[in-house]
Amino acid sequence: MAAAVLGLRPSRTPRRSRGGAVSRLDQAAQAQRQALGPDASVWVAASAGTGKTKVLTDRLLALMLDGTDPARILCLTFTRAAAAEMANRVNDRLAAWATLPPGALAEQLVELTGRFPQEEEIARARRLFARVLDIPWGAKIATIHAFCQSLLRRFPLEAGVPPEFAVIEERSAAETLTEAAESIIAMARSGHAVRLAEALALVARHTQEERFAELLTALASNRSKLRAALAGGDMALRARLAAVFSVPEGATADGLTEEFCTAGACDEAALRAAAAALAEGSSSDRERGRILARWCAAPERRCELLDDYIGAFLTAEGAILQRLITKAASDRSRCDARGVLETEARRIRRFLDQRAGAMLVESSMALVRLGDAVLRAYEDRKRLHGLLDFDDLVLKALELLRRPGIAPWVLFKLDGGLDHMLIDEAQDTNPEQWSVVAALAEEFFTGEGGGERIRTIFAVGDAKQSIYSFQRADPREFVAMRQHFEARVNAARQEWRTVPLEISFRATEPPLQAVDAVFQSVMAADGVALDGTAIRHVAARAGHAGLVELWPPVMPEPDEELDLNAVSGMRQRSAEPRTRLARAIAAAIAGWLAAGERLEARDRAIRPGDIMVLVRRRNLFVADLIRALKQKNVPVAGADRLVLTQQLAVQDLIALGRFLLLPEDDLNLATVLKGPLFGFSEDELFLLAHERGEQKLWERLRRFAGEDLVMHAAYERLAELRGRADFVPPFELYGEILGAGGGRRAMLERLGPEASDPIEEFLALALAYEREHVPSLQGFLHWLVAGEIEVKRDFGERQRDEVRILTVHGAKGLEAPVVFLPDTMQLPDWPPRLLWSEAEGLPLWCARKNLEARFYSDERGKFRARQLQEYRRLLYVALTRAQDRLYV
Repeated sequence: MAAAVLGLRPSRTPRRSRGGAVSRLDQAAQAQRQALGPDASVWVAASAGTGKTKVLTDRLLALMLDGTDPARILCLTFTRAAAAEMANRVNDRLAAWATLPPGALAEQLVELTGRFPQEEEIARARRLFARVLDIPWGAKIATIHAFCQSLLRRFPLEAGVPPEFAVIEERSAAETLTEAAESIIAMARSGHAVRLAEALALVARHTQEERFAELLTALASNRSKLRAALAGGDMALRARLAAVFSVPEGATADGLTEEFCTAGACDEAALRAAAAALAEGSSSDRERGRILARWCAAPERRCELLDDYIGAFLTAEGAILQRLITKAASDRSRCDARGVLETEARRIRRFLDQRAGAMLVESSMALVRLGDAVLRAYEDRKRLHGLLDFDDLVLKALELLRRPGIAPWVLFKLDGGLDHMLIDEAQDTNPEQWSVVAALAEEFFTGEGGGERIRTIFAVGDAKQSIYSFQRADPREFVAMRQHFEARVNAARQEWRTVPLEISFRATEPPLQAVDAVFQSVMAADGVALDGTAIRHVAARAGHAGLVELWPPVMPEPDEELDLNAVSGMRQRSAEPRTRLARAIAAAIAGWLAAGERLEARDRAIRPGDIMVLVRRRNLFVADLIRALKQKNVPVAGADRLVLTQQLAVQDLIALGRFLLLPEDDLNLATVLKGPLFGFSEDELFLLAHERGEQKLWERLRRFAGEDLVMHAAYERLAELRGRADFVPPFELYGEILGAGGGRRAMLERLGPEASDPIEEFLALALAYEREHVPSLQGFLHWLVAGEIEVKRDFGERQRDEVRILTVHGAKGLEAPVVFLPDTMQLPDWPPRLLWSEAEGLPLWCARKNLEARFYSDERGKFRARQLQEYRRLLYVALTRAQDRLYV
């Protein structure tokens, strides 16, 4: 495949000339040390690959080395994996300090601080490991959800939560929300709640059951916005919605229509004159004139004639027709016919927008009323069982830190325990999480909390990598919080530093130059470079070989004629472009591995584990690529997320469970026998199933059990399992099948090691089901199949020597020597129908595009602009995963 090669440096070792890699390393070290000063609050803007995690770790170590008690430092990370990695890095460094010879330890401390340590500092460094081990639960390094959970555990009564609350996973939370929705729908249908019934009827008119569930989930994830919108009551919310849509308060769509059609609502005399002028024009003029004449002559029928009347002035898209009257007819008219028609067209436009606005007020209020009732029922169910979901952890903690009369005491108790806060991946922090951080840091810079000791806040992040808007992260919030903390620190007369990190330790020069070139364009940089400054990266690995290739798009091909022996007129369908692209990538990788293609920068051959393929979505291309790689015998790890019930191992276990519940199900029994658990051959299964008439397969197996050893063993094992299925919990049943029964070994031998993760997840879910439900095999199978559960495979924790295929979101924080970006030709989907107005924070629901009012369209346009900005940031993240080679 032809390719455009942007850059290749063949040298195998980094050049160490003046101004080259060595000086860049010195520059990077100097910038990183600026971030370590324990007396300053620091905001680090770290571009991709610039050593963000190292800076965070070094900051934590520098604070401890300066004499800060490790128990008085709080480090908040974005994921549990990041928290674990951070804790491991800190513990490894401290453990090394405890045992290093004095000279080696002094050298490491010089590298950390930029100065030679005193004897007291060396002695303190040796003691830090033991000090951290003495702290209950170790150093305070946790996700913000874990911290909020610990805060609620410490102050449950003050927070208004059960002291022994449990945190429910997403699956259980979704089930509880569904149960709450069903209870509210049943109440609405019973006739005992008139307003709910009206709201349900309106919502049901515009949406389907699946979409309604999505709307409820969207409301639940934005419950803080919903609460804020309903703070003054639903009538106040309705008034605010009417105001933004320019709809008279209390107006309805039907009422506005009647008002528009009322006699005297328009200048009927002028319209009659215009109709007369139209009657002398072209055929289209005459038709329009007849419509106007009927409108003026029959006020009582105007509601019936409304659609035709609107069509005489506006296009199907709602724009005013460019030619309302021909020039000849206009010139002959005795009145200003064109002006009259244009005035009426504008009146119609205003009416339609008002009517659409009234409909949106009604639909939005109906959804809010129904959603609020469902969320209240959801909260009641959680409260009844002493449960909190993940969003509750943050929201309840925030309420605690803001509660009058109690918050000062809580802050005092925490204030005595915190001197420094560190926030990792700050660009991914959402507004509620930032509010928690701000509340915790409030006493750092005011009142007695300021005190004489220096207390600091440290944040590291990159607005260019903010790609989690679906979790309500917003890069503008990242910028706003920097400004907030900078103002607070300066007002307290403390030191503030903004430290940019631009020297990349990850990539060679060609990939970084390509990134800079892509985002030189003002359009491409929109939403990526928030402050308008040029995006610039400097490679610490100057002189290392690198490569960027742009492959031409794979276009559809015409269908090919079949050979002459085929049926006349038949055509052979060509492979889809995505399939041909997958085959091209697989062929390139297989060719490299077969030929021993070398990574020049590393002076070795390319291995499968060096290669990462990044996609925006897990679509059919991923399946095509996995298939193509396997056909080329290239080791491939598969996708980073798997739908559990689509995995062969899990399908075999489900089929076994269904057979145990219903032995008469021939298909499930055949699936079980042919699968890895019993391993029947095609011939054995044919012998069992052929010429059996109406006889069930289970009965046939019982008959042949006395004649064939293989079938005897299968029958005895299945009969034994049938006898236990009704009396043992699902986890115990499947645990025995996979463990002592040898099922796991048989599955891994047949399906390969990639079946291990789905099997483990299957057993974990069986155990989770028993904790939350009355254990039964039938209930578990129904719960499992209905959930469409995804398994996340963490390629960052244990990487085998296999090609990895991930989404860009899943690859955040990862890197690879060779990266393919095959999914670059499609824009993101259009915005959802439920929006929140940007300035007012109001819920806006429009079920269909033809019902949109102008204000809603404007808000949807703003959302689309933000969506495209994140799309560009997603591109930035994808491009910056490459270390040596990038293929687009």
